[in-house]
Amino acid sequence: MHIKLSHIFKISLLAILFNTNLSLAQQKDSTSVEKDSIRKANFLNRLGNGFFPTKFLDIDLRYLVKFNQYEGFRTGLGGQTSEDFSNKYRLNGYVVYGFVDKQIKYSLGGGFRVAPKTNTWINLSYTDDLQETGSTQFILDKRFFQLFEPRLLNIDLFHKHITTKVSVEHEITPKLLTEVQLATSNINPTYGYNFIVNNKNYHGFEVSTSKIALQYNPFDVYKTTEDKTTLEKEGFPRFTFQYTKSYKSVLGSNFNFSKVDFRTIHKVTYKNNSHTLLTLTGGIAEGETPLTHLYHAYPNNIRKETIMQRFSVAGLNSFETMYFNEFFSDKFSTFIVKHYFKPFNISQRFKPQLVLTSRYAVGNMRNKSRHQNITFNTLNHGYTESGFEINKLLFGFGLSATYRYGAYHLPKVEDNVALKFTFNITL
Repeated sequence: MHIKLSHIFKISLLAILFNTNLSLAQQKDSTSVEKDSIRKANFLNRLGNGFFPTKFLDIDLRYLVKFNQYEGFRTGLGGQTSEDFSNKYRLNGYVVYGFVDKQIKYSLGGGFRVAPKTNTWINLSYTDDLQETGSTQFILDKRFFQLFEPRLLNIDLFHKHITTKVSVEHEITPKLLTEVQLATSNINPTYGYNFIVNNKNYHGFEVSTSKIALQYNPFDVYKTTEDKTTLEKEGFPRFTFQYTKSYKSVLGSNFNFSKVDFRTIHKVTYKNNSHTLLTLTGGIAEGETPLTHLYHAYPNNIRKETIMQRFSVAGLNSFETMYFNEFFSDKFSTFIVKHYFKPFNISQRFKPQLVLTSRYAVGNMRNKSRHQNITFNTLNHGYTESGFEINKLLFGFGLSATYRYGAYHLPKVEDNVALKFTFNITL
Protein backbone atom coordinates (compact mmCIF):
# COMPACT_ATOMS: atom_id res chain seq x y z
CA MET A 1 0.00 0.00 0.00
CA HIS A 2 1.52 3.26 -1.15
CA ILE A 3 0.67 6.62 0.42
CA LYS A 4 1.88 9.75 -1.27
CA LEU A 5 3.88 12.25 0.76
CA SER A 6 1.44 14.99 -0.31
CA HIS A 7 -1.43 13.08 1.35
CA ILE A 8 0.55 12.70 4.55
CA PHE A 9 1.28 16.44 4.48
CA LYS A 10 -2.41 17.29 3.99
CA ILE A 11 -3.48 14.97 6.80
CA SER A 12 -0.84 16.46 9.14
CA LEU A 13 -1.92 19.99 8.24
CA LEU A 14 -5.58 19.15 8.92
CA ALA A 15 -4.63 17.65 12.30
CA ILE A 16 -2.64 20.73 13.23
CA LEU A 17 -5.50 23.03 12.22
CA PHE A 18 -8.02 20.88 14.11
CA ASN A 19 -5.88 20.88 17.27
CA THR A 20 -5.26 24.60 16.96
CA ASN A 21 -8.98 25.35 16.61
CA LEU A 22 -9.73 23.02 19.49
CA SER A 23 -7.12 24.76 21.63
CA LEU A 24 -8.49 28.19 20.71
CA ALA A 25 -12.03 27.05 21.53
CA GLN A 26 -10.85 25.71 24.89
CA GLN A 27 -9.04 28.97 25.61
CA LYS A 28 -12.13 30.92 24.64
CA ASP A 29 -14.29 28.77 26.91
CA SER A 30 -11.77 29.16 29.74
CA THR A 31 -11.66 32.95 29.26
CA SER A 32 -15.47 33.09 29.21
CA VAL A 33 -15.69 31.07 32.44
CA GLU A 34 -13.06 33.27 34.07
CA LYS A 35 -14.91 36.46 33.05
CA ASP A 36 -18.20 35.03 34.39
CA SER A 37 -16.45 34.17 37.64
CA ILE A 38 -15.03 37.71 37.93
CA ARG A 39 -18.48 39.21 37.21
CA LYS A 40 -20.10 37.03 39.88
CA ALA A 41 -17.39 37.87 42.41
CA ASN A 42 -17.78 41.59 41.64
CA PHE A 43 -21.56 41.34 42.03
CA LEU A 44 -21.25 39.59 45.42
CA ASN A 45 -18.61 42.05 46.56
CA ARG A 46 -20.82 45.04 45.74
CA LEU A 47 -23.82 43.35 47.31
CA GLY A 48 -21.75 42.63 50.42
CA ASN A 49 -20.85 46.32 50.58
CA GLY A 50 -24.53 47.24 50.58
CA PHE A 51 -25.16 47.95 46.90
CA PHE A 52 -27.48 46.19 44.48
CA PRO A 53 -25.77 46.83 41.13
CA THR A 54 -27.66 47.78 37.97
CA LYS A 55 -26.26 48.98 34.63
CA PHE A 56 -25.62 52.63 35.52
CA LEU A 57 -26.78 52.89 39.15
CA ASP A 58 -25.84 50.96 42.29
CA ILE A 59 -28.85 51.01 44.61
CA ASP A 60 -27.81 51.65 48.22
CA LEU A 61 -29.51 49.06 50.46
CA ARG A 62 -28.70 50.96 53.69
CA TYR A 63 -31.60 53.32 53.22
CA LEU A 64 -34.42 50.87 52.54
CA VAL A 65 -35.58 50.21 56.13
CA LYS A 66 -34.16 51.22 59.53
CA PHE A 67 -35.53 51.87 62.98
CA ASN A 68 -34.52 54.04 65.94
CA GLN A 69 -36.17 55.56 69.01
CA TYR A 70 -36.42 59.09 67.57
CA GLU A 71 -37.62 58.50 64.00
CA GLY A 72 -39.31 55.15 64.51
CA PHE A 73 -39.24 53.43 61.13
CA ARG A 74 -36.99 55.25 58.68
CA THR A 75 -37.31 54.29 55.05
CA GLY A 76 -36.11 55.64 51.75
CA LEU A 77 -33.91 55.13 48.72
CA GLY A 78 -30.31 55.92 47.87
CA GLY A 79 -27.67 55.10 45.31
CA GLN A 80 -24.60 56.06 43.38
CA THR A 81 -23.59 55.91 39.75
CA SER A 82 -21.47 52.95 38.63
CA GLU A 83 -18.28 52.80 36.59
CA ASP A 84 -20.42 51.89 33.56
CA PHE A 85 -21.93 55.37 33.87
CA SER A 86 -18.48 56.98 34.15
CA ASN A 87 -15.08 56.17 35.62
CA LYS A 88 -14.26 59.90 35.83
CA TYR A 89 -17.39 61.28 37.47
CA ARG A 90 -19.84 59.97 40.07
CA LEU A 91 -23.09 61.12 41.62
CA ASN A 92 -24.62 59.90 44.87
CA GLY A 93 -27.50 60.70 47.16
CA TYR A 94 -30.43 59.47 49.23
CA VAL A 95 -33.79 60.57 50.55
CA VAL A 96 -35.48 59.04 53.62
CA TYR A 97 -38.56 59.66 55.77
CA GLY A 98 -39.05 59.12 59.51
CA PHE A 99 -42.57 57.98 60.45
CA VAL A 100 -42.44 59.26 64.06
CA ASP A 101 -40.73 62.64 63.63
CA LYS A 102 -42.47 63.03 60.23
CA GLN A 103 -39.39 64.61 58.64
CA ILE A 104 -37.65 64.09 55.30
CA LYS A 105 -33.85 63.80 55.33
CA TYR A 106 -31.63 63.78 52.27
CA SER A 107 -28.14 64.10 50.86
CA LEU A 108 -26.83 65.06 47.42
CA GLY A 109 -23.25 64.73 46.28
CA GLY A 110 -20.80 63.94 43.56
CA GLY A 111 -17.15 63.73 42.69
CA PHE A 112 -14.63 63.72 39.88
CA ARG A 113 -11.38 61.82 39.58
CA VAL A 114 -8.31 63.94 38.92
CA ALA A 115 -5.58 61.25 38.98
CA PRO A 116 -6.45 57.62 38.06
CA LYS A 117 -3.07 56.17 39.09
CA THR A 118 -3.44 57.36 42.70
CA ASN A 119 -7.25 57.09 42.66
CA THR A 120 -7.52 60.77 43.63
CA TRP A 121 -11.06 62.14 43.84
CA ILE A 122 -12.50 65.53 44.72
CA ASN A 123 -15.96 65.23 46.30
CA LEU A 124 -18.75 67.66 47.16
CA SER A 125 -21.89 67.00 49.22
CA TYR A 126 -24.83 68.65 50.95
CA THR A 127 -26.61 66.74 53.75
CA ASP A 128 -29.68 67.47 55.88
CA ASP A 129 -30.03 64.58 58.33
CA LEU A 130 -29.58 63.29 61.89
CA GLN A 131 -26.46 62.02 63.65
CA GLU A 132 -26.06 60.21 66.95
CA THR A 133 -24.57 62.44 69.65
CA GLY A 134 -21.09 61.31 70.73
CA SER A 135 -20.53 59.11 67.68
CA THR A 136 -17.13 59.93 66.23
CA GLN A 137 -16.72 58.44 62.76
CA PHE A 138 -13.49 57.58 60.95
CA ILE A 139 -14.02 59.03 57.48
CA LEU A 140 -11.71 56.45 55.88
CA ASP A 141 -13.49 53.43 57.33
CA LYS A 142 -14.07 50.75 54.78
CA ARG A 143 -17.77 50.59 54.15
CA PHE A 144 -19.38 47.71 56.03
CA PHE A 145 -22.96 46.70 55.32
CA GLN A 146 -25.41 44.90 57.61
CA LEU A 147 -29.00 43.95 56.86
CA PHE A 148 -29.77 45.95 59.98
CA GLU A 149 -27.55 47.89 62.38
CA PRO A 150 -28.11 46.54 65.92
CA ARG A 151 -27.20 49.66 67.93
CA LEU A 152 -29.43 51.87 65.83
CA LEU A 153 -32.59 50.21 67.15
CA ASN A 154 -32.29 51.78 70.62
CA ILE A 155 -30.55 55.13 70.01
CA ASP A 156 -32.58 58.15 71.14
CA LEU A 157 -29.97 60.94 71.41
CA PHE A 158 -29.64 62.58 67.99
CA HIS A 159 -28.77 66.03 66.72
CA LYS A 160 -29.94 67.52 63.44
CA HIS A 161 -27.24 68.80 61.13
CA ILE A 162 -27.12 70.59 57.80
CA THR A 163 -23.62 70.02 56.43
CA THR A 164 -21.83 71.24 53.31
CA LYS A 165 -18.61 69.35 52.68
CA VAL A 166 -15.72 69.15 50.22
CA SER A 167 -13.10 66.41 50.42
CA VAL A 168 -10.08 65.00 48.58
CA GLU A 169 -9.35 61.24 48.59
CA HIS A 170 -5.86 60.10 47.66
CA GLU A 171 -3.94 56.80 47.67
CA ILE A 172 -0.29 57.42 48.48
CA THR A 173 0.05 53.67 47.98
CA PRO A 174 -2.68 51.00 48.04
CA LYS A 175 -1.59 50.34 51.65
CA LEU A 176 -1.67 54.01 52.71
CA LEU A 177 -4.91 55.92 52.12
CA THR A 178 -5.54 59.58 52.92
CA GLU A 179 -8.48 61.95 52.91
CA VAL A 180 -8.71 65.67 53.63
CA GLN A 181 -12.12 67.16 54.37
CA LEU A 182 -13.49 70.68 54.89
CA ALA A 183 -17.03 71.09 56.23
CA THR A 184 -19.42 73.56 57.75
CA SER A 185 -22.42 72.40 59.81
CA ASN A 186 -25.49 73.93 61.39
CA ILE A 187 -26.30 71.75 64.43
CA ASN A 188 -29.47 71.53 66.54
CA PRO A 189 -29.82 68.82 69.23
CA THR A 190 -33.25 67.12 69.30
CA TYR A 191 -33.10 67.03 73.13
CA GLY A 192 -32.98 69.82 75.75
CA TYR A 193 -29.22 70.31 75.76
CA ASN A 194 -27.40 73.59 76.40
CA PHE A 195 -23.65 74.22 76.06
CA ILE A 196 -22.15 77.07 78.11
CA VAL A 197 -18.98 78.77 76.84
CA ASN A 198 -17.71 82.16 78.10
CA ASN A 199 -21.00 82.70 79.97
CA LYS A 200 -22.97 82.29 76.76
CA ASN A 201 -25.62 79.58 76.42
CA TYR A 202 -25.86 77.61 73.14
CA HIS A 203 -28.54 75.13 72.13
CA GLY A 204 -28.02 75.30 68.37
CA PHE A 205 -24.66 76.31 66.91
CA GLU A 206 -22.42 76.44 63.84
CA VAL A 207 -19.21 74.44 63.44
CA SER A 208 -16.58 74.76 60.67
CA THR A 209 -14.04 71.95 60.63
CA SER A 210 -11.13 70.49 58.75
CA LYS A 211 -10.18 66.81 58.96
CA ILE A 212 -7.19 64.82 57.84
CA ALA A 213 -7.31 61.04 57.99
CA LEU A 214 -4.74 58.31 57.33
CA GLN A 215 -5.31 54.58 57.06
CA TYR A 216 -2.22 52.37 56.98
CA ASN A 217 -2.53 48.64 56.27
CA PRO A 218 1.12 47.57 55.90
CA PHE A 219 0.47 43.83 55.65
CA ASP A 220 -2.27 43.82 53.01
CA VAL A 221 -1.51 41.79 49.88
CA TYR A 222 -2.59 43.22 46.50
CA LYS A 223 -2.86 41.76 43.03
CA THR A 224 -2.51 43.82 39.85
CA THR A 225 -4.31 42.63 36.69
CA GLU A 226 -5.09 44.65 33.57
CA ASP A 227 -3.89 47.87 35.21
CA LYS A 228 -6.27 47.30 38.13
CA THR A 229 -5.13 46.69 41.70
CA THR A 230 -7.36 44.58 43.92
CA LEU A 231 -7.01 43.42 47.52
CA GLU A 232 -6.09 39.72 47.57
CA LYS A 233 -5.52 39.20 51.31
CA GLU A 234 -6.29 41.41 54.29
CA GLY A 235 -3.28 41.79 56.60
CA PHE A 236 -2.92 42.78 60.23
CA PRO A 237 -2.40 44.95 62.20
CA ARG A 238 -4.28 47.86 60.59
CA PHE A 239 -3.94 51.48 61.74
CA THR A 240 -6.29 54.48 61.41
CA PHE A 241 -5.50 58.07 62.48
CA GLN A 242 -7.72 61.15 62.24
CA TYR A 243 -7.24 64.80 63.25
CA THR A 244 -10.16 67.26 63.43
CA LYS A 245 -9.92 71.03 63.96
CA SER A 246 -12.82 73.44 64.46
CA TYR A 247 -12.24 77.14 63.71
CA LYS A 248 -14.13 79.86 65.59
CA SER A 249 -15.52 82.75 63.47
CA VAL A 250 -14.82 80.93 60.18
CA LEU A 251 -18.07 80.84 58.18
CA GLY A 252 -19.99 81.65 61.37
CA SER A 253 -18.44 78.87 63.49
CA ASN A 254 -18.98 79.34 67.25
CA PHE A 255 -16.19 77.21 68.80
CA ASN A 256 -12.49 76.43 68.72
CA PHE A 257 -11.67 72.79 69.43
CA SER A 258 -9.52 69.94 68.16
CA LYS A 259 -9.75 66.14 68.24
CA VAL A 260 -7.26 63.32 67.72
CA ASP A 261 -8.64 59.80 67.10
CA PHE A 262 -6.76 56.55 66.68
CA ARG A 263 -7.61 52.89 66.14
CA THR A 264 -5.66 49.73 65.54
CA ILE A 265 -7.05 46.28 64.74
CA HIS A 266 -5.01 43.11 65.02
CA LYS A 267 -5.96 39.53 64.20
CA VAL A 268 -4.06 36.46 65.39
CA THR A 269 -4.90 33.29 63.43
CA TYR A 270 -4.18 29.81 64.77
CA LYS A 271 -3.65 26.50 62.98
CA ASN A 272 -6.87 24.97 64.34
CA ASN A 273 -9.06 27.45 62.38
CA SER A 274 -9.64 29.71 65.38
CA HIS A 275 -8.54 33.33 65.76
CA THR A 276 -8.36 36.26 68.20
CA LEU A 277 -9.40 39.79 67.23
CA LEU A 278 -8.05 42.75 69.23
CA THR A 279 -9.31 46.33 68.78
CA LEU A 280 -7.77 49.37 70.48
CA THR A 281 -9.54 52.73 70.03
CA GLY A 282 -8.76 56.10 71.58
CA GLY A 283 -9.71 59.76 71.28
CA ILE A 284 -8.88 63.14 72.82
CA ALA A 285 -10.91 66.34 72.43
CA GLU A 286 -9.42 69.69 73.49
CA GLY A 287 -11.04 73.13 73.68
CA GLU A 288 -14.68 74.23 73.44
CA THR A 289 -16.12 70.86 72.40
CA PRO A 290 -19.91 70.42 72.59
CA LEU A 291 -21.42 67.07 73.62
CA THR A 292 -22.36 66.37 70.00
CA HIS A 293 -18.66 66.00 69.16
CA LEU A 294 -17.49 64.12 72.28
CA TYR A 295 -17.30 60.34 72.91
CA HIS A 296 -19.90 57.90 74.24
CA ALA A 297 -17.82 54.64 74.19
CA TYR A 298 -20.32 52.67 72.03
CA PRO A 299 -23.07 51.71 74.54
CA ASN A 300 -25.77 49.22 73.52
CA ASN A 301 -28.13 48.66 76.46
CA ILE A 302 -31.57 50.19 76.98
CA ARG A 303 -32.97 51.33 80.33
CA LYS A 304 -35.65 48.76 81.10
CA GLU A 305 -36.35 47.09 84.42
CA THR A 306 -35.89 43.39 83.62
CA ILE A 307 -33.31 41.43 81.64
CA MET A 308 -35.86 40.23 79.10
CA GLN A 309 -37.21 43.76 78.56
CA ARG A 310 -33.67 44.76 77.62
CA PHE A 311 -33.31 41.82 75.22
CA SER A 312 -32.24 43.18 71.81
CA VAL A 313 -29.49 42.63 69.22
CA ALA A 314 -25.77 42.75 70.08
CA GLY A 315 -23.43 44.98 68.11
CA LEU A 316 -20.01 44.15 66.70
CA ASN A 317 -17.80 46.35 68.90
CA SER A 318 -20.27 47.86 71.36
CA PHE A 319 -20.49 47.56 75.16
CA GLU A 320 -23.56 45.38 75.65
CA THR A 321 -24.13 46.15 79.38
CA MET A 322 -23.43 49.90 79.12
CA TYR A 323 -26.65 51.93 79.02
CA PHE A 324 -27.27 54.51 76.33
CA ASN A 325 -26.28 58.04 77.45
CA GLU A 326 -24.75 56.67 80.67
CA PHE A 327 -21.18 57.90 79.97
CA PHE A 328 -19.58 60.69 77.96
CA SER A 329 -15.89 61.62 77.76
CA ASP A 330 -13.59 64.19 76.21
CA LYS A 331 -10.78 61.66 76.32
CA PHE A 332 -11.30 57.92 76.23
CA SER A 333 -9.86 54.58 75.23
CA THR A 334 -11.42 51.16 74.67
CA PHE A 335 -9.81 47.75 74.33
CA ILE A 336 -11.83 44.81 73.00
CA VAL A 337 -10.70 41.18 72.81
CA LYS A 338 -12.77 38.55 70.97
CA HIS A 339 -11.61 34.96 70.62
CA TYR A 340 -13.36 32.93 67.92
CA PHE A 341 -13.17 29.17 68.45
CA LYS A 342 -13.19 26.73 65.54
CA PRO A 343 -16.83 26.31 64.36
CA PHE A 344 -18.57 23.16 65.57
CA ASN A 345 -18.87 20.89 62.53
CA ILE A 346 -22.28 19.43 63.42
CA SER A 347 -23.44 19.19 59.81
CA GLN A 348 -22.71 20.75 56.43
CA ARG A 349 -25.17 23.60 57.05
CA PHE A 350 -25.14 23.80 60.84
CA LYS A 351 -21.80 25.08 62.13
CA PRO A 352 -22.32 27.26 65.22
CA GLN A 353 -19.32 29.12 66.63
CA LEU A 354 -18.40 30.00 70.22
CA VAL A 355 -16.85 33.44 70.81
CA LEU A 356 -15.43 34.71 74.12
CA THR A 357 -15.51 38.50 74.59
CA SER A 358 -13.93 40.95 77.01
CA ARG A 359 -14.17 44.75 76.84
CA TYR A 360 -12.55 47.57 78.78
CA ALA A 361 -13.12 51.36 78.61
CA VAL A 362 -11.58 54.28 80.47
CA GLY A 363 -12.21 58.01 80.07
CA ASN A 364 -12.48 61.43 81.62
CA MET A 365 -14.38 64.71 81.28
CA ARG A 366 -13.08 68.18 82.07
CA ASN A 367 -15.48 71.12 82.41
CA LYS A 368 -18.42 68.77 82.91
CA SER A 369 -20.55 71.69 84.14
CA ARG A 370 -20.52 73.20 80.61
CA HIS A 371 -23.00 70.54 79.53
CA GLN A 372 -26.43 71.47 80.87
CA ASN A 373 -29.83 69.70 80.99
CA ILE A 374 -28.29 66.26 80.58
CA THR A 375 -27.09 63.80 83.23
CA PHE A 376 -24.19 61.42 82.63
CA ASN A 377 -21.25 59.73 84.33
CA THR A 378 -17.55 59.54 83.42
CA LEU A 379 -15.26 56.53 82.94
CA ASN A 380 -12.44 57.56 85.30
CA HIS A 381 -12.32 54.24 87.16
CA GLY A 382 -12.42 51.93 84.13
CA TYR A 383 -15.40 49.99 82.81
CA THR A 384 -15.21 46.21 82.32
CA GLU A 385 -17.53 43.55 80.92
CA SER A 386 -17.04 39.98 79.68
CA GLY A 387 -19.21 37.31 78.14
CA PHE A 388 -19.69 34.90 75.28
CA GLU A 389 -21.54 34.51 71.99
CA ILE A 390 -22.82 31.40 70.22
CA ASN A 391 -23.19 32.55 66.64
CA LYS A 392 -24.94 31.14 63.55
CA LEU A 393 -27.46 28.95 65.33
CA LEU A 394 -30.30 29.65 62.87
CA PHE A 395 -30.34 31.79 59.69
CA GLY A 396 -27.31 33.76 60.92
CA PHE A 397 -28.82 34.43 64.35
CA GLY A 398 -27.17 33.43 67.61
CA LEU A 399 -27.22 34.33 71.30
CA SER A 400 -24.92 36.31 73.59
CA ALA A 401 -24.60 36.84 77.35
CA THR A 402 -22.48 39.61 78.90
CA TYR A 403 -21.76 40.54 82.53
CA ARG A 404 -20.68 43.95 83.87
CA TYR A 405 -18.21 43.95 86.77
CA GLY A 406 -15.54 46.12 88.41
CA ALA A 407 -15.80 49.80 89.37
CA TYR A 408 -19.18 50.37 87.68
CA HIS A 409 -20.87 47.17 88.87
CA LEU A 410 -24.50 48.00 89.75
CA PRO A 411 -26.18 47.09 93.09
CA LYS A 412 -28.83 44.84 91.51
CA VAL A 413 -27.15 41.79 89.97
CA GLU A 414 -29.63 41.51 87.08
CA ASP A 415 -28.85 45.10 86.01
CA ASN A 416 -25.32 43.96 85.17
CA VAL A 417 -26.48 41.20 82.80
CA ALA A 418 -27.23 41.59 79.07
CA LEU A 419 -28.80 38.75 77.05
CA LYS A 420 -29.07 39.42 73.32
CA PHE A 421 -29.36 38.05 69.83
CA THR A 422 -26.31 38.11 67.59
CA PHE A 423 -26.50 38.28 63.81
CA ASN A 424 -23.73 37.15 61.48
CA ILE A 425 -24.12 36.43 57.79
CA THR A 426 -21.53 36.15 55.03
CA LEU A 427 -22.29 36.67 51.35
